[in-house]
Amino acid sequence: MTTLPLSELLGATVYDPAGAARGRVREVTLAPQEDRDRIASFIVKTKTGNRVLPFSAVKTIDESVHASTNPPDWPLANGSEGLFLLERDLLDQQVIDVHGRKVVRVNDVELKVDDPTEGGGPHATLRIQAVDIGVRGAIRRLLRGLAPRAALHLLLDRIPPRTIPWSFVDLIETDAARRVKLKISHEGLATLHPADIADIIEDLAPNEREAVFRTLDEDVAAETLEEVDPRVQRSIVESLDSERAADIVQEMDPDAAADLLADLSDDRTEQILVEMKPEASQEVVELLEHREETAAGRMTTEFLAVPLSATVENAISVMREFEGGVESVSTIYLVDSYGRLVGAVPLAKLVLADSSTLLMSLTQEPLIFTQTATNENKVAELFDKYNLITLPVVDKDNKLIGVITSDDVITMLRSKL
Repeated sequence: MTTLPLSELLGATVYDPAGAARGRVREVTLAPQEDRDRIASFIVKTKTGNRVLPFSAVKTIDESVHASTNPPDWPLANGSEGLFLLERDLLDQQVIDVHGRKVVRVNDVELKVDDPTEGGGPHATLRIQAVDIGVRGAIRRLLRGLAPRAALHLLLDRIPPRTIPWSFVDLIETDAARRVKLKISHEGLATLHPADIADIIEDLAPNEREAVFRTLDEDVAAETLEEVDPRVQRSIVESLDSERAADIVQEMDPDAAADLLADLSDDRTEQILVEMKPEASQEVVELLEHREETAAGRMTTEFLAVPLSATVENAISVMREFEGGVESVSTIYLVDSYGRLVGAVPLAKLVLADSSTLLMSLTQEPLIFTQTATNENKVAELFDKYNLITLPVVDKDNKLIGVITSDDVITMLRSKL
């Protein structure tokens, strides 16, 4: 096995079976829908035009390419539909390093050559091994053809490589049609924490952000959108069609969704609400009626509440069915038959209690809550004073209508920085 930089392969001479030079490598292609890392073909510049040399017709590769067939057998390169061209689509492009959790620029590409005897077949194989994001790749391309090959290699050997394995690279394809044809997704990116994805998203250009959000799973996209700067949030949602935007927004926490839609134009908000599921849009509409700087404007309507007569076993059953955020599970609230807040039980107490224990005997004192119109600064003071994780919000009749989580307070404080 040998390693060959893409920059050295581009322009390499292509020889026919008789050893005659018949052209030069103009492009190196992938067919991602078939194999994400195996080179599919070369586009070769010949006297009769650009032709496609299938890799199955490549016998060996060293400083040049040796074909097992003649140029008349190579199809004319009339287009590149369904192909990913390494020089055009990868060199100098921004890609996502899912291991380093950042956006990087590709200066060169390292290709791994398996000779016929090593690969076990009659032909050589060529695979992408890594992308070069360091100065080494940039210098190789800058000085290629200007400095003797041996002298250039001596210089490059003194520069430590900075590469990313190809398996850690997520491609960004902004053209929707090509993205579908090439089957480009962002499975690697989706495995990161939403906060890390948000940092990456904020480093991308607007059209690249849109491309990524079109392929992320709705749940991942929703969690990521909650972590993104509000200005970037608006830009992303406005760039998406209403149906896709609704699919993502309805998976967000209701309070976060309401905050986002409140920053959009009335027409755009209405378009998204119409596309959302009725129950999801109803929750958001109710929150939109409250001013953002109040407790009601900061709360989420997803919380755990059970009757006064509930036991630990009842509470666990309710938790199994709960689809809200993790932060909202930290406390279970007790309400009377009119929905009025009566008590709060920390999750930790459930773990230590017998399943038949009445929750009323586990309530935490004092019971801290706030009114819907409470100023957000007062809300922050309550969290700080009582070291709260969640804060229940009640209406004028003392009915529990929502909770504010510590995440909501952190978001609020960040927005003031």
